[in-house]
Amino acid sequence: MPQQKDSPRRSDAQRNRERILEVALTELSRCADAPLSAIAKKAGVGQGTFYRNFPNRESLVLEIYRHEMQQVADSAQRLLDTRAPDEALRAWMDRLSEFAMTKAGLADAIRQVTGAPGGPAKPSPTPVARAAELLLRANEEAGTVRPGVTADDFLLAIAGLWQLDPRDDWRPRAARLLDLVMDGLRTGAAGQRAGADGPHTRADGLHTGADDA
Repeated sequence: MPQQKDSPRRSDAQRNRERILEVALTELSRCADAPLSAIAKKAGVGQGTFYRNFPNRESLVLEIYRHEMQQVADSAQRLLDTRAPDEALRAWMDRLSEFAMTKAGLADAIRQVTGAPGGPAKPSPTPVARAAELLLRANEEAGTVRPGVTADDFLLAIAGLWQLDPRDDWRPRAARLLDLVMDGLRTGAAGQRAGADGPHTRADGLHTGADDA
């Protein structure tokens, strides 16, 4: 059938496209002015293949950004499918930190293609916000984060990620920041309140617990 014959060709085309994006991400993060011909050569594709996928620098840079952002967004559901909600959220936060460093590394290239008059607009971060909302609601339902936190709240809380320098040893600092945010999200969670079966302090200063008669 025609579809079966075309399938290997489409697979090859998809692999070529993904390879170009992978190499371009590395090269443009190092130098915003990296020649497109050099990117094509390192990706192992011909000029014709390269320009069929990305007719100009603008389309390449914005597709890298869009692709990386979508990868982060798509990982949210996969993590929820395989981990407890709070573990999924914390793992996704690490994935988000990787994206923040990608964006920081591409900052010069993004400014070049979006800063010119009449230039294309930077893709909206909506997919990431939707993924954050998905994870937060799953955790709220499980009682593992405080109720009422919105995706906007969350993204503001982790905004410090975008201040880190991708050229430094950013991972330990990112991990500390995200642990602090996660601790804050857990404070006041319904599951913590319901599961707190240890001693409590009453208003009169006396302690009560399971052994009190």
